[in-house]
Amino acid sequence: MTRGIHEITVLGVAMGAKVQTFMGLTGLGDLIVTCTSMHSRNRRAGMLIGQGMSPDEAVKKVGTVEGYHCCKTAYTLAKNLNVVMPITNELYSVLFENGEVKECLEHLMGRPQICENI
Repeated sequence: MTRGIHEITVLGVAMGAKVQTFMGLTGLGDLIVTCTSMHSRNRRAGMLIGQGMSPDEAVKKVGTVEGYHCCKTAYTLAKNLNVVMPITNELYSVLFENGEVKECLEHLMGRPQICENI
C-alpha cells in the first residue's frame, strides 16, 4: 500500500496536484479500503486473477471494477509524463498484455532499493 500511494502521489504531482491531496480519506483512505476490504470489487477481481482467472473473466464475474480501466489510464499518463510507476506497469502487463502474475510479482520484488522521495 505504501508503494501504491507513492506511485499515485507522484503521478498526481506530475499533473499539478498537491502531495497533501493524497494523504487524506480520498487518497490513502480509499487505497486502504480498496486493498483490504472484501467489499472492494478491485480486490475481489485481483484475488480471482491471482488465482488464475483471466482479467476479462474476473471483471465479468465481479461487475464494475474501477481499477481495471483506471490502470490503463494511469499507465498512459505515466508514459506521457515520464513518471516511473512499477506497480502500474506490472498490473498493465497482467490486465492487458497477458503477463504472468508470478513473473510480475518477481519483477516488483526484485527491483533495486532506491530513495524515493516526492
